[in-house]
Amino acid sequence: MKLSTRGRYAVMAMADLARHGDEGRAVCLADIARRQEISLAYLEQLFGLLRRAGLVSSVRGPGGGYRLARSADALPIADIVRAVDEPLHATRCHASGTGPNMGKGCMASGEQCLTHNLWAALGSEIEQFLTRVSLGDVIARRVRPTERRQIELA
Repeated sequence: MKLSTRGRYAVMAMADLARHGDEGRAVCLADIARRQEISLAYLEQLFGLLRRAGLVSSVRGPGGGYRLARSADALPIADIVRAVDEPLHATRCHASGTGPNMGKGCMASGEQCLTHNLWAALGSEIEQFLTRVSLGDVIARRVRPTERRQIELA
């Protein structure tokens, strides 16, 4: 599963904020936009969502900008992704929520697709991983890729 631009950019911007907002200093979005090569208008939208979720606080006036609302070590990446309204599931089935398929599978008949359990398990793994990794882990570079393993099919 690949996160959309919204989730990836929110994490990138929050990592920049954590790195440059040391000692509670506010960081302006224009600086984050320049360093991360993200549109300022897009960042403004994302930080509105992050502020409403209580992950950042805004500071007005000269020297204003944004600060983390809690320490980077206490901020799971999953919280950032959820704050910008990114689903952390990889299936098209909607077991909860709203819509015509609520509580049903993704097929027109209401059944689950043949690969549903595969994608549901992947979504669960992604969510667990992003819950275990903090923003502090990211900026301290404590997150390392795992070694790729060859899978042989019989």
